[in-house]
Amino acid sequence: MSFQYPLGLLGLIGIPILVLIYIIKSKYTEQTVSATYLWTLSERFLKKKRKDNKLTGIISLILQILAIAIISLTIAHPVLTIPNGANEYCFILDSSGSMSMEMENSKSRFDIGKEKIKEIIEDSGNGSLYTLICVDNNTTTVFEKETDKDDALLLLDELQSGFGSQSISTALSKAQSYFDANKGALTYLVTDKAYSETENIELINVASAKDNYALSDVTYDYSVLGNLTVNGYVTSYESDAIINLQAIAGEESAQKEVSVKKGEATKFSFDLYIESFDSATVKILNSDALSLDNECVLYNVNKANSYKTLLISKTPFFLETVLKSVGSESITVMSPEDYLTKEENKSREIKGYGLYVFHSCNPKAVPDDGSVWLINSTASIENSGFNYQGEIKLDKAENITKTKASASTVRKLLSDVDGSEIYVSRYSKYDTYRNFDTLFTHNGNPVIFTGVNTYGNREVVFAFDLHNSDLPLLADYVFLVNNLIEFSFPSVIDEAFYECGEKAQINIVSNCESIRVESPRGKISHLSTNEIVSEFQLDEIGVYTVTATIAGQVRSFNVYSAMADDEKDPVTDNEGKISLLGEASGEGFDGIYDKLIIFFICLAVIMAADWVVYCYDKYQLR
Repeated sequence: MSFQYPLGLLGLIGIPILVLIYIIKSKYTEQTVSATYLWTLSERFLKKKRKDNKLTGIISLILQILAIAIISLTIAHPVLTIPNGANEYCFILDSSGSMSMEMENSKSRFDIGKEKIKEIIEDSGNGSLYTLICVDNNTTTVFEKETDKDDALLLLDELQSGFGSQSISTALSKAQSYFDANKGALTYLVTDKAYSETENIELINVASAKDNYALSDVTYDYSVLGNLTVNGYVTSYESDAIINLQAIAGEESAQKEVSVKKGEATKFSFDLYIESFDSATVKILNSDALSLDNECVLYNVNKANSYKTLLISKTPFFLETVLKSVGSESITVMSPEDYLTKEENKSREIKGYGLYVFHSCNPKAVPDDGSVWLINSTASIENSGFNYQGEIKLDKAENITKTKASASTVRKLLSDVDGSEIYVSRYSKYDTYRNFDTLFTHNGNPVIFTGVNTYGNREVVFAFDLHNSDLPLLADYVFLVNNLIEFSFPSVIDEAFYECGEKAQINIVSNCESIRVESPRGKISHLSTNEIVSEFQLDEIGVYTVTATIAGQVRSFNVYSAMADDEKDPVTDNEGKISLLGEASGEGFDGIYDKLIIFFICLAVIMAADWVVYCYDKYQLR
């Protein structure tokens, strides 16, 4: 036995003091004084005084000594050791999307799993250690080696189910470390997945058969203006069924019945005729136990991709032709002289374009309100990110070299571009002082590169005149320009449909001041605008709202996060073997018993006995 507060034993000093009082009290005239209100009230139930009895005095002394001893022990908080009375418990709780499936009494599988863990904790010995790991897209340790049952149960009760896919490899690594440190550790996996074999892990399967329908592979086609086609598959996992589907786009809607055989994905299709397509929703109207996979929302992201271009060039033919072919909403052509005159006069007419293309034109500074292309600049330009260092003339046209960099942004910019047959006869040499991605070089000098200028806008630089190169005559020209357009003027959202657990990408466009993301449950996060692309994790199922402030204007976009396919059928026949390596000892470690209720009971009994002795000593009971 040990004491949590050993200084409480100082109260035992009261025992010799009490004995001393009893020894010397005979020298004084004894007068009875009620010690408490209880004694005062008790006198009304007593009658004539009994004769003095030394034996009762000794009994009273013994009882009071015991009371002092018990009070001191209670303050010291004794802790009793119980050999092999405790264990280390490690719970791995599946928090994936399928655990939201409703079972009896409107309880989800996740709720039932929590109840199973609660029962084990409540039945465990005092002094045990508890660790709880939740698993879906991410592995979260809720509590680790917790010694207090009440605290562990409180944290367990506050848990909410997740939405992602079960991935228990990280959780098993943690459980393995606990098992290695204590071969008697008890590990429980609470899940709705089935495993053919387990070793050193006790499987608690909370699955049972329920009606379950799901949508999958839902897509749309709006290539024909006014005609929206929605395709997808629907599955019934428990039995054959007639499933009612509904598609809604704007004010248009349609319904149909689909006959589905158990476990077979059955295709469906809707045709809706709408002039403008913003979003479409497909729903399963039948009710089932897992509603998270009964709806899909599709958003049209192409509607936000239009932009205006200002082309400054004396010979705009090559550029104007290719820009029109890759989707610019409108192109305004201006001569270098007109632009420089308006720039000098600070005219507002040269504002408001999404893309500025300067071909053999040297503006004083790059515009601050859009992406910029600088082609054959022969002077240093303010805020461009580079300095002009002169022109390099070649005796004959020479091949430029495609970069071998493997960065994802570079690979995307050079997608479908062969680059082996591009020749130039002269080019400008630049000294860059900002970070750029070089696409092509000649003798180590960058001749085509991209990056972000001082204003934070995307910038493309060609160090040579297109007329001094064979590039406009090659198939690479269209591919390269198309890639550069996508880089220079990307939509904020390229994709609007993901699976829960994936990362959604947000393009940081020119003059993007802030990006705010709100999850389906209302969680708010803010993304960095210092990079070309920002990402955020999709941890919930439903619609994420992305609000971007671009050049002072607020624009909203929606991203839909659907349940992962591997969670739509939560009753899996066989997930294989799951185990912890090593040989279990089957032994726990010393537990503790530190409940003080027994001391309080003893103290109450002693106080009652002392009162009885006092009563018989001084009076007769009626």
